[in-house]
Amino acid sequence: MTPFRWTIVIALVAFLAGIAGVFVGHALIPASQTQGTELHEVLHHQLQLDASQEARLDALEQQFAIRRRALELELRAANARLAGAIQAEHGNGPQVTAAVDASHAAMGELQKETLAHIFAMRQILRPDQAQKFDQAVVKALTIDAR
Repeated sequence: MTPFRWTIVIALVAFLAGIAGVFVGHALIPASQTQGTELHEVLHHQLQLDASQEARLDALEQQFAIRRRALELELRAANARLAGAIQAEHGNGPQVTAAVDASHAAMGELQKETLAHIFAMRQILRPDQAQKFDQAVVKALTIDAR
C-alpha cells in the first residue's frame, strides 16, 4: 500500500472512531440532562420549598455542578482514549478492552455521584415533599423503559 493510501486509511479510521465517540457521548449525556431537568422542575416549582431548603439546595447544586463537570470531562477523556485505542488496534484488542473498562468506570462514577447528589437533595425535604420527589426520580429513571 502506498503511503498516500495508508494515510487515507488512517484518516478514515480516525474519523470513524471520532463518530463512534460522538454517538457514545450523545447516548450517555442527554439522559442525565433530561433527568436533571425534570427533577429540577419538581424541586423548584412543585414542592414549595421554604427559604432554608432553597438555600441548602442551591449549595448542593453548586457543589454537584463542579463535580459533575469534572466527571463528564473524565468520561470524554476516556472516550477519546477509546477512540485512540480503536485507531491503534483496529479491533477488540487489549488497548480497546482497557479503554472500554476505563470508560465504564468513568460512567459508573458519574452515576454514583449523581445518586449521592439525589439522596443529599432528598435529605433536605419534608416527608410529603420527599414522596413527590421519589416519584419524579422513579419517573426520570424509567421514562425510556416504557
